[in-house]
Amino acid sequence: MSYQALYRAWRPDTFTEIVGQDAITRTLRRQVSTGRIAHAYLFCGTRGTGKTSAAKVLSRAINCLNPRDGDPCGECEVCRMLKQETSMDVVEIDAASNNGVDEIRDLREKIKYPPAVTKYKVYIIDEVHMLSTGAFNALLKTLEEPPAHAVFILATTEPQRLPATILSRCQRFDFHRISIDVIVERLMVVLGGIGRTASEEALMEIARAAEGAMRDALSLLDVCLSYTDGEVSAQLARDVLGTAGRGAMFEFADALIDGDAGSALTQIDRVMRRGSDPQVFIRDTVAHLRGVLLAGAVGDGVAELLEITPEDAARFAEQSKRIGPEALNRMLELFMRAEPDTKWASRPRTILELAAVRACHPEKEPDATVQERLDRVEKLIESGAAARPAKAAKPAPEKPEKPAEKAAPKPAPTPAEEPPQEYLDALGRLQEENPSIRAPLDSMRFIRFDGHKVVAEFSKKNIMHMKLLERKKAVIEQALSDAFGAPVALAMTQEGVAEKKVSDVARDIINQSYDVFGRDKIEVED
Repeated sequence: MSYQALYRAWRPDTFTEIVGQDAITRTLRRQVSTGRIAHAYLFCGTRGTGKTSAAKVLSRAINCLNPRDGDPCGECEVCRMLKQETSMDVVEIDAASNNGVDEIRDLREKIKYPPAVTKYKVYIIDEVHMLSTGAFNALLKTLEEPPAHAVFILATTEPQRLPATILSRCQRFDFHRISIDVIVERLMVVLGGIGRTASEEALMEIARAAEGAMRDALSLLDVCLSYTDGEVSAQLARDVLGTAGRGAMFEFADALIDGDAGSALTQIDRVMRRGSDPQVFIRDTVAHLRGVLLAGAVGDGVAELLEITPEDAARFAEQSKRIGPEALNRMLELFMRAEPDTKWASRPRTILELAAVRACHPEKEPDATVQERLDRVEKLIESGAAARPAKAAKPAPEKPEKPAEKAAPKPAPTPAEEPPQEYLDALGRLQEENPSIRAPLDSMRFIRFDGHKVVAEFSKKNIMHMKLLERKKAVIEQALSDAFGAPVALAMTQEGVAEKKVSDVARDIINQSYDVFGRDKIEVED
């Protein structure tokens, strides 16, 4: 069989596997469990947020012979048939290419016939906003009073284009953009499933570029994995995506705020030499300046608002204090106007460089405020007064060569103990409450329990599972503590790597202490 793209191979089969849309999946599962199936649904939201996946899962769930808590079992004959898309009782229609009155009239004639195998005949109409006015009118009566065996699921990215008469006859579910953390965790699950690895910073770059769309994130990850057979690094992800990276954007913004045109142009040249696209760089600059604007407006809440680390939030806050609101607004408008210009320019890099130079010299801009001009003059005066000849760099003192140290022998593999029942109970409860980490927990190998700490290890091929569980460490430790009835810590290591590396000097001191005072009189604590 030919290679299948990640977003297709990892399409959710149950509501539990659909991430980032908890309110919607909980409602749909409840409707399936109670049998309160509506005759028409409307799934709307931006691309790649799970609309079509949810429609497929719902079509299987309402027809499943043995549903499990609202999810399709995936094992009965109907589930297998619908999974393989060999049933005529679930019909998917692309409204973009079947948007005429004749197609809808044909649908009205066929919907009268009951399903051949399943309980419900389901019609999934994707991109329903593309239907013509006549097609909407032809669909209206059927949508209002369909046969008892028919269920309509409409999906669209532009619900505002649907007539009010259609909207009022559907149960509407709005799929929102998926947060960066949720996308990163899902990418870790996928990488663990296919036996590949990627740094968390690389996954953050991919998640930011996806702009809340899980399908886009999986497609970008697919491209990055095709680039190398090893681990996907942050720099590799930036090269593939054509982005400059968060660090480069902070340096570029510093140059703009300081009015240093030379440094700004040097930064542009460095980024362009790495293969970045000028339009993408301008888009990243607008996004960064927006972050500076929000940092000055909301303060401590910028980390949650922009879904960034506290360290990056602190840097945004520091930059917001160094620039006035008028200057920041002018820079934002300058780069926002430059972005569409690069699309049609024969030399888009020149458009970017011109915007950077104009941002650094407000005194030459006709729309710059008096305060901006005064601030610029003050900076020039201060920089001229503070200019001093550069001191000659002192030669670094030569370091004495260290004698060659003997390579420490590799630690022998620690024999695994039988896991206590409390440990098994805690993992069972976690797998039941968090299905998304079921596979990573299964790959975790119990080593030992010393009364206050559980030690577990992962094989090299399951390293991404370990990284995913490290993000859930607090939840796992709480479950272990509840099961053992006392505070329990969790230490996760890679197979063949020591749980905690100790320097040779410290190890020698400990061994000498054993010789002097006796091993039974010394207790080593973490």
